[in-house]
Amino acid sequence: MTGALLLGGTAASLALQNPATAQIAQNEPGAISAAAPRAGAPMSFADMVAKLQPAVVNISTTQKVTVQQQANPFAGTPFGDLFGQFGGGGGGAPVTREGQSLGSGFLISADGYVVTNNHVIAPAAKGATVESITVTLQDRKEYKAKLIGRDPTSDLAVLKITSPTPLPYVKLGDSTRARVGDWVVAIGQPFGLGGTVTAGIVSAVHRSTGQPGPFDTFIQTDAAINQGNSGGPMFNLNGEVIGINSQIYSQSGGNIGIGFAIPTTEAKPIIATLMKGEAVKRGYLGVGIQRVNDDIAGALGLPKDQGEIIGRVEPGGPGAKAGLRSGDVVVAINGEAVTPDRTLSSLVANAAPGSTIKLDIIRDGKRQSINATVSTRPSDDQLKVINGEGDDDDGLPDDDSGAQATPGSSSLGISVQPLTPQIARSIGVDSTVQGVVVAGVDPSSDAGQKLKRGDVISSVNSQPVRTGADVARIVAAAKAAGRPSVLLNLTRGRQVNGFLAVKIK
Repeated sequence: MTGALLLGGTAASLALQNPATAQIAQNEPGAISAAAPRAGAPMSFADMVAKLQPAVVNISTTQKVTVQQQANPFAGTPFGDLFGQFGGGGGGAPVTREGQSLGSGFLISADGYVVTNNHVIAPAAKGATVESITVTLQDRKEYKAKLIGRDPTSDLAVLKITSPTPLPYVKLGDSTRARVGDWVVAIGQPFGLGGTVTAGIVSAVHRSTGQPGPFDTFIQTDAAINQGNSGGPMFNLNGEVIGINSQIYSQSGGNIGIGFAIPTTEAKPIIATLMKGEAVKRGYLGVGIQRVNDDIAGALGLPKDQGEIIGRVEPGGPGAKAGLRSGDVVVAINGEAVTPDRTLSSLVANAAPGSTIKLDIIRDGKRQSINATVSTRPSDDQLKVINGEGDDDDGLPDDDSGAQATPGSSSLGISVQPLTPQIARSIGVDSTVQGVVVAGVDPSSDAGQKLKRGDVISSVNSQPVRTGADVARIVAAAKAAGRPSVLLNLTRGRQVNGFLAVKIK
């Protein structure tokens, strides 16, 4: 699903009111109650939209993009000068071109603070720089905007425009009160068409899209959201901003009725920090995690959707110093349960760097508690380096270096062999990794759908394995105990290790 997500939404922030002006929020209770449609199936959104639309703006940027030209293939020939005149020359020298981006946003104060998505005002490509940002109001007045702050992790940004008169604005509501089935209205600037209003319902709350990081909780809606809606507000029928339209799920680039908005409750503290010109700091444990899905829960004998499992512990990181181990299942932080709605990433991110948190974990089937002092979460780019993201090519020599594959377990549908230093080098895994390497899989088995040749299995059901006999023994014990599957600690190429539940045949 993540691969088909397209940026296309909005951001939110704290509303500020300048006491020196008489301007009030466009969605003050007294101003909007008479205009809001009655509860249930509304006859029209027109009166409500008329009050709210003036606070929604168009945001455009002008950018300079440096492009590396291809070298003139006819250089040194009689045709070299001719083709050089038409863009084929230049010896591959870079050229600078102009670019633009369009999106939406909304005013949150009478003195000109604007909230939008970070991706709306960020460079659109590698080598691009943003030259200027323009905010256009509904009355077509244009203002040059100053970037006050941005946070790529949450995809939020705050701009500031200056006007001689107070500006129309809206306040943020409480997104925790949104319920599936509630009416919502989205206002934005899709495809640069100008103010566009769409309506629908809340399709889901606490929706996870499978993206890594601490901010993967969205409000899902079927209100039409398209490219260019990014940064625009999602309103409830009280005229409150409950979401910032941010992404769409689409295989064509157009709306198919699945859009996502950043909940305002998640956005408020971030926007408050950005408005002060400060960087957003988040807690960090230095661990790789996975959700405990049905298969993993079955392999561990745990209830489903209870906690998240530690797949990797960064050496020297806060988690390692606290004694966390690969295979630990974290079920609560500071007494708050880890669930699909409140993930481990989000709970840790909300902890202040330098603070101590209490983690309730399940290790070897027993519950215990440990304390960890969180550090400051690195940037997304730094995390990619730490996590060793890369390709997952097999890399295993065709002849397996002459080694004979031994049956790992016919009950799993795989054959394995001991991982030697030579094989480790050929498949690109770290020299510190130990285990068995998958030499073959039965395509008709569950393993055949999940594993591939060259995968390294370090443990099965938290027990280290070094030979095929080790794997067979542990699988046989799990089968005798009535377990439907076993949990493999897996490493694939240069990627970080993680856990995978595989059904027993």
